[in-house]
Amino acid sequence: AGCPSAGQVRAAFLQFFQERHGHRRLPSAPVRPRGDPSLLFVNAGMNQFKPIFLGTVHPRSELAQHRRVVNSQKCVRAGGKHNDLEDVGQDTYHHTFFEMLGNWSFGDYFKEEACSMAWELLTEVYEIPRDRLYVTYFGGDSSLGLSADEECRDVWLHLGVPASHVLPFPLKDNFWEMGDTGPCGPCTEIHYDHVGGGRNAAALVNQGSPDVVEIWNLVFMQYSREVEGNLLPLPQHHVDTGMGLERLVTVLQNKRSNYDTDLFTPILDAIHKGCGVPRYQGLVGDADVGRVNMAYRVVADHVRTLCVCITDGIYPGFSGAELVLRRILRRAVRFCSEVLHTPPGLLASLVPTVVEVLGDAYPELTKNADQIMHVINENEAAFLSSLERGRRIIERTVQQMEPSTNFPAEVAWSLYGNLGFPLDLIDLMLEEKGISLDKAAFNELALEDAKRKAGGPQAGQLEDANTRLDVHSLAQLRSNKVPATDDSPKYAYKLGQHGQYEFSPCQATVLMLYRDQSLQKEVGAGQRCGVILDRTNFYAEQGGQASDQGYMIRLEQQDILFPIESVCLCGGYVIHEVTAVETLRAGDQVQLFVDEAQRLACMTNHTATHLLNFAFRRVLGDNTEQRGSHVTAERLRFDFDTKGPVTVEQLQQVEQVVQDVIKRNEVVHMAEVPLMLARRVRGLRAVDEGYPDPVRIVSLGVPVESVLTRDSEAAMQTSVELCCGTHLLQTGAMEDLTIISERQLVKGISRVIAVTGGQAKQAREVGQCLAMEVDSVSLRMKKRITSIPEMQHLSKEVGQLTKVVASTAMPQWQRRELQTILKALQRTANTAVKKLEVQQAEEKAQTLLAKHCNQPVIIDIVPADSLSILMKVVNQLCDKSPGTSVLLLSPQASGEVLCACQVSKNCLPVFSAADWAVAVCTQMEGKAGGSPIVAKGSGNAKGMQGALTTALEFAQSKL
Repeated sequence: AGCPSAGQVRAAFLQFFQERHGHRRLPSAPVRPRGDPSLLFVNAGMNQFKPIFLGTVHPRSELAQHRRVVNSQKCVRAGGKHNDLEDVGQDTYHHTFFEMLGNWSFGDYFKEEACSMAWELLTEVYEIPRDRLYVTYFGGDSSLGLSADEECRDVWLHLGVPASHVLPFPLKDNFWEMGDTGPCGPCTEIHYDHVGGGRNAAALVNQGSPDVVEIWNLVFMQYSREVEGNLLPLPQHHVDTGMGLERLVTVLQNKRSNYDTDLFTPILDAIHKGCGVPRYQGLVGDADVGRVNMAYRVVADHVRTLCVCITDGIYPGFSGAELVLRRILRRAVRFCSEVLHTPPGLLASLVPTVVEVLGDAYPELTKNADQIMHVINENEAAFLSSLERGRRIIERTVQQMEPSTNFPAEVAWSLYGNLGFPLDLIDLMLEEKGISLDKAAFNELALEDAKRKAGGPQAGQLEDANTRLDVHSLAQLRSNKVPATDDSPKYAYKLGQHGQYEFSPCQATVLMLYRDQSLQKEVGAGQRCGVILDRTNFYAEQGGQASDQGYMIRLEQQDILFPIESVCLCGGYVIHEVTAVETLRAGDQVQLFVDEAQRLACMTNHTATHLLNFAFRRVLGDNTEQRGSHVTAERLRFDFDTKGPVTVEQLQQVEQVVQDVIKRNEVVHMAEVPLMLARRVRGLRAVDEGYPDPVRIVSLGVPVESVLTRDSEAAMQTSVELCCGTHLLQTGAMEDLTIISERQLVKGISRVIAVTGGQAKQAREVGQCLAMEVDSVSLRMKKRITSIPEMQHLSKEVGQLTKVVASTAMPQWQRRELQTILKALQRTANTAVKKLEVQQAEEKAQTLLAKHCNQPVIIDIVPADSLSILMKVVNQLCDKSPGTSVLLLSPQASGEVLCACQVSKNCLPVFSAADWAVAVCTQMEGKAGGSPIVAKGSGNAKGMQGALTTALEFAQSKL
C-alpha cells in the first residue's frame, strides 16, 4: 500500500538532483535525433549531449553553459544497433520505448560525488535495503594497458558498501564506449537482488539471472578512443549516468515484472476492457497458451512507442525511423486482431490511457492526443484492408497450385511490395498450409526491383519497349478508332475533414495491350506489358513530374494485384507498365489505386517548384526565366537563367519568400481555360513547350477568374503558371523548403535542388550541427599552438569537415558560408605548420653545425616529425655551409627510418645524392629517389646502424 507511484519515483529523482545537488533540470529531447544521421531514434539520455563530450559544442550556445544537469529522457530502441523489436513481449523486461533517468556532470564533479549521490538517493530517499545492492567496477584490461578502477572501488568501500558486495568485472561489462571512436571510460553499475533475505547474491551479478538485475549505470568518461584504437585521456572528465525508470519502479513497487507496475497496468486494463480474452496474468513461454499474455505486452509496449514517436514528428512510413515505426504499428495491429481478437480501433482507444500515464511528465503528449489517435487509426485501417486482401490472394493462389509445388514468388512479391504484407506473415500462413515459398525466385525479384530503382541502363531499355508506342502501333490505334485516354480523374482529390488528402479510385476498361512493339488483345501471366485504358487516375510523367506508381485489380477478381511500375503518355494514350500476374485481356474491367504517399510527395514538390520560380523572379529580377525542372517524391530540381552566380544572401532571401507563402497557407487555384485567354495573362510563367488547349492554369492565392480579367496585375504579385501537374490544394502542407544545392550548369544557367517538409527540417538541423563543429574548430585554431602534430591534427580535422560539408544535405547558403570559413582555416593551418617546421628545422640545423664544425660530409641521426622537416634541416645546413654534403636519418615511433640528403655542387657529377640515398635505404630494406643534388627515402630501423656505415663509406669513395 505504501508503494510510491511511477510519477512520484520520477519526480523524486529529478527533485533530488535539482534541489539537493544543484543540477539544472532539462526537458527530454524529442526521440527524433537532431542532425545525427547515425541514429534512427534517440536511444539514450546522452544523445543530446554528444556535442559536449565530443568537444564540438558551440562555446556561445546554451548547451556549452551546462555544468550539472538532470533529466528524464524518452528513448526508443528498435531498429539499428539496439534492435529489441522481436524480443518485445516474449519476456517481461524488453521494451521499444523506455524512460532513462540521468544525471550528468560536464567537467564538474567526478567519481566520488557521483557514487555518493547515487548511494544517497537509492538508500535514503528510495529506502532500498543496502544489503540487496551490489556494485560493480572496472577490473582493468592488460591488453589496453588499463589498470583496475581502484579509485571507484575505494569510493564504494568508503561509503560503507561491504567488500563482498563490491565486484570487479572486465571490459565488456564495465567499460563504456560511445562508438568505435570517441569518448569512453570505465563505469560502475548498481545491481539489485529481488530475493534478498540476507543471502549473498554476488555470484549472480552479471550472469543474466532474473533475480539480480542492474538498475543504474554510472559512466566516467575519461578517455577518448582514437582511430588507431589507442586510448588518450580526455581534457575534461564527464559523468553520464542512466537508470531505466521502468526497472526502478519495478523494484520500488516490489514487483518482478515491469508490466506489473503502474506504468503498464492501466494500459493492460484498458486492453482487457476492449477485448474478449481473459485478464493479463504475466505468463511467459510455454505457460502462455495461445500467446495471449505476450500479445498484451506487445500492444501495451508498442502503443507507448507510437504515442511518443508520433508526438515527436516520426510517422509510420517507408524508410529509416518511419519504416521501423510502421513495423511497430503493424506488429501491434496483428497481435490485436490475430491473438486478442479485438475489433479495429482498439490501438487508438488506448491513447488516452497512455496520455494519463505519461502526460504529466511529457505534456506534449496531452497536446497531440487527437492527432496520435488519427494517425494510428488511419494506418491501422490501411493495414487491415491489405491483410484481408492478402489472405484472400494467398487462399486463391494455393487452391490453384499444383500439388507439392512452391508458392509462386511473383505473387508473394506483389503482396510484399504493393500491400506491405509482412514476409514473416506470408511464411506463417503458408507454413500452416504445409507449403513453402520459392525463396530464391523471391530474392531475385527483390534484386531486380532494386536494380530498376537504381535505374541501370538495361532497365530503361526494357521499359521503353513496353511503354513507348511505336509509330505503326499509334497509327493502328487511330485507324481502329481507339479513343485517347481520359486522364482527368488524376485531378480528382480533395481535403478530408482532418486535413488529409483523399484520392478517389477509378474504374476503367482495358482497350488494348502493348508488348514487344506490337498491339495485343491478350498477354499471358508473368509477362510485362503496356496497358491502354479508356480512363485513368494515374499521372503519366510529363511537365517534369515523375509518374505515379500503384496497382490495379480486375473487378471480377479483386484478389489479384497488377503492380503498375511506370506510366507514360504517348500520342494522347496513357500507357501503364504492368507485370501481368495472370492473363490480361482487352475488355477486362479494372479498378486503379495510386500510391498515395508517393503522389502526395510529388504534389508537394511540384507546388514548391512553382513557389521557387516565383521567389527567384522576385529576388533576382523579372527577367529570370525557368529553363527546366524535375519533380520526384524525394526532391525537386529547378533550372533558371542567371546573370552570375547566386549569392548566399540571395539564396536566403529566396527561402524566406517561399516560407512566407507556406506560413500564409495560401489556396492553390486551378482551372482549365482556353489557351488564347491564358496567353494574355500579364506575368504568366510558361516554359517553352506545346500546351494543350484548353490549358490548365495554376495560381497561388489568387482565383483564376481574377487573373484572367483584362489588364489585371494580380499575376505579377504571385505565382501563375500553365501546368498540367498535380498540386497541393493549400501551401501550408509543404511545412518547409530548403535549397540543398545550387551550381552553374553552364554559364548563365543555374540548377538548384531543394527538399520540402521533414527532409527540409532535417537538412536545417544537420546544417546547425555542422556550423557548431566549424565554430569549435575555428576557436581552437585561434589558440597559440606550438606543437606540429597538434597543428597537423587540426588541419586534418578541417580537411575532414570540408569533405562532410561538401557532401551532406544541408541548406546551400549555409554550406557556402561554412566552406568559406573552412578554406581560410585550411590556409591558416597549412601556413602555421610550414612556419613551425621551418622554425624547428633552423634550430636543429644550428645544433648540427655547432657539432660538426666545417666538415666536408655530415652524417647523423636527428629526431624529426616528418620527412618535410628532415629535408628542411638538410637544406638549412647546406645553405649555411655551402661546401658540405649532408645525409640525415630520423627513426620514427612506427619503426620506420626517414632519410634525406643533399650533395654540395662542388662534388658533382662524381657524387650523386640520388645514388647515395638509394645505397643507404637499400641497406635498410627500403626505397629512395631524387636528383643528383637532393634525394629522400625511407627504410627499416633494423638496418639503421649498417646504413650509417654505408653512408660514410659511399661518401668517402666518391670524395
